Amino acid sequence: MNAPLSEPDLIARREGAVGVIRLNRPKAINAVTLEMFRDIEKALDQFEADPAVGLILLEGAGERGLCAGGDIRSLYESSKVNGDLGKILWREEYILNARIAKFAKPYVAFMDGIVMGGGVGLSAHGRHRVVTEKTKLAMPEVGLGFFPDVGGTFLLSRAPGEIGTYFGLTGQTMNGPDAIHARFADAVVPSGKLAALRETLINLRAGANSADVKAAIEAFATGETSGPVAANQPQIDRWFAYDQMQDIVAALRRDGSELAQATLKTLGEKSPRGMVVTLKLLRLARTSSSLEECLVREYRAALEVFRSDDFREGVRAAVIDKDRNPRWSPPAVEGVTPEMLAPYFAEIGADELKFDPTK
Repeated sequence: MNAPLSEPDLIARREGAVGVIRLNRPKAINAVTLEMFRDIEKALDQFEADPAVGLILLEGAGERGLCAGGDIRSLYESSKVNGDLGKILWREEYILNARIAKFAKPYVAFMDGIVMGGGVGLSAHGRHRVVTEKTKLAMPEVGLGFFPDVGGTFLLSRAPGEIGTYFGLTGQTMNGPDAIHARFADAVVPSGKLAALRETLINLRAGANSADVKAAIEAFATGETSGPVAANQPQIDRWFAYDQMQDIVAALRRDGSELAQATLKTLGEKSPRGMVVTLKLLRLARTSSSLEECLVREYRAALEVFRSDDFREGVRAAVIDKDRNPRWSPPAVEGVTPEMLAPYFAEIGADELKFDPTK
């Protein structure tokens, strides 16, 4: 007998009024590759032009989550040999993130289970973002010598108070209600009701508008709007109000509470350079008028990260050797100099990120 054909890493097809985009690498928690980003772009072209498609639905195959992020191992291997995968992948990914944010048809993301890094970029810029009691959403990039990219600095900077600063620097996980509080999601729907919601969306008319989609989702939603982290907002706002990492660390040290000490311990595990870059990007994002402006800045910083020893060391410790013992350079935030920081924010000439105004 012939062996069954394996399914592609990305499945795009119309079901009723819905253009379904399914990330289909369940063994890798649907980690996204360059080819998958390109296939999503093609699917959006097709669905945008098809009058029978009224809305888009992004979902992940398997039980573990929507998407664990990008293909970090491939980026690590390319970085080691001074390759160009980072330059190509991030360019195409960030352009796709911007397209999702302004997509003409309603864009629904089922953010069930694990949603991290690149998975946030594919979902949290959509118009209708559904989380569940299983959602574990995080941007843990500072633990890899990186920063919250894919428009993460834009999203985090628009969270209430200093919640976004906290999540961006610590890489801590949001549950569904906290994702809504942080403005990364719109509605909590019990995971057991996702299939019924999906069926309802499929049966909407092709001309369905955003209000129709919102009403369909709200019929299944729990109404929850804040989780455990939101309850700690007053303390978080106080500790993370500063524009310098040293001042945030000092504020946490002055506070003897268990939460402050746990937060300090978490920050102590992250890349000092990654945290300083992240904090500056977050503060610049606050005064930026658009997602695109933030993505241009993130792209400049990402190319510098790709060249850095900190990124390779972070990935080595977390993904390759898994010893969880990165040797950061410099080892403390006090060692991050303005000269070290400058290349992350410098203009990059012909390599600058540019967006197609027609998409």
